[in-house]
Amino acid sequence: MGDVNSGAHSTRKQAIRRKAQRRHSHFYDSRAHWSFSRNASAEPLSWTRERWILAGTAFLLVILSALVIPAWAGAMKKQSLTPAIPAVHAVVPLAVPKIDPASIKPVVPEETWQTVQVQPGQTLADIFIAQGLSMTDLQHVIDGAGGTKVFHQIKPGQEFQFLIDGDHLLKGVRFDQDEATIATLRLDGAAPQLTTQQRDVQRREHIAHGLIDSSLFGAASKAGMSNAMVLKLAEVFKFDIDFVQDLRVGDNFTVIYDDVYSDGAFLREGDIVAAEFVNQGKRYTAYRFKNSDGKVSYFSEEGRPLTGSFLRIPVDFTRISSQFSAGRMHPILGKMRAHKGVDYAAPSGTPIHAAGDGVVKFRGWMNGYGNFVVIQHNATISTAYGHMSRFANLRVGQRVSQGSTIGYVGMTGLATGPHLHYEFRVNNMQRDPQTVTLPKPEPLPAAQLAKFKKEVVGPQLARLNQVDNNIKLARNDAGQHSAD
Repeated sequence: MGDVNSGAHSTRKQAIRRKAQRRHSHFYDSRAHWSFSRNASAEPLSWTRERWILAGTAFLLVILSALVIPAWAGAMKKQSLTPAIPAVHAVVPLAVPKIDPASIKPVVPEETWQTVQVQPGQTLADIFIAQGLSMTDLQHVIDGAGGTKVFHQIKPGQEFQFLIDGDHLLKGVRFDQDEATIATLRLDGAAPQLTTQQRDVQRREHIAHGLIDSSLFGAASKAGMSNAMVLKLAEVFKFDIDFVQDLRVGDNFTVIYDDVYSDGAFLREGDIVAAEFVNQGKRYTAYRFKNSDGKVSYFSEEGRPLTGSFLRIPVDFTRISSQFSAGRMHPILGKMRAHKGVDYAAPSGTPIHAAGDGVVKFRGWMNGYGNFVVIQHNATISTAYGHMSRFANLRVGQRVSQGSTIGYVGMTGLATGPHLHYEFRVNNMQRDPQTVTLPKPEPLPAAQLAKFKKEVVGPQLARLNQVDNNIKLARNDAGQHSAD
């Protein structure tokens, strides 16, 4: 049985071999002469090119092994036997430069200033108390600042910075002395020290043109102007144009104005530089100009001042408590007396303004009038102000401008309540301030007028005209396009 299986196995192997030979006959045929079988014919040995190549390659490998391997082994043995040579470091002495101890600046610890912004209705005392400071601290600051007005008339939005140490002691206060100067008051030395630093203040001009189709504010808003600048424009032309009753659809204006920037940040609205307003077909102009005495006002192209020579009412009042009259019953004396002025009732502390430009002739106490001020405006006209609670910072002989604050409403002297007693005098004779004919403002003198026209009107009028020309061209182009 075993022989049968063995024979069958041999038969399968031979069949597989024959099949492989037939499939790869070309391989076996090309290499048939390679055979070294014992049963090969005894013909002489004949080497082909392939045999020479194989033999040469084998011989070359043997030679390389005999040469490279012993040399590599010897090198490794030598390296293992050779002791390592330590690296040598040389120390070179260097001269150290001498440092002057006086030139070494001590490291100053960074100080933390706390910024506080004034809120509406807040007083300086409220701010100090909110910081945990005392009224003594406040007095030290006011004294150290040298009577600066910043601490007497604070406004909402104004900022103060406080430097307070760990023991809650006030070491310094920083504030804007004016829009161009930052002041720092240090209180941590032997004596208060006030230093100032200048800011980079710039004015950036803008040009706006508006056409009224519904309201002045609407037209100005479309032109890019703020409400505050619109109010300034109305203030400039208020003596020529009634902005409540005189405006008409089709009126237009062109304005050159500026904004104020401090250290690159917007600080506040600026001023009207020049303006043109066409109302009901009539053209009005305004130019900002500083005259020889330093006063800034607005003038027309001809040099006519755009202000009234006098304010009809020099205080914001709540009601007229007593009219001008030849005789009335005095509320305190209880007898008939002439009342040669107008009484304007107002809350105590309301600012009182100079009715016109002039020189302070009297400042002091006057029987019956209490705190009293008289301003001489020209050779014939003067104005008087009575019952003030206190005076502003002015002295006899000082020149004041129209609208400047000269005092505050009170009830000093013979008064039953806070009010301003106001008199308008011509050749020292009292006239009714509500009905007296006010003189026209005086035009610029000849020399000032020439300077005004050359330095202001000339260049600014050219800019206004350029805007008008551009607008006319734009309208003509629009008309041609619509016709096409």
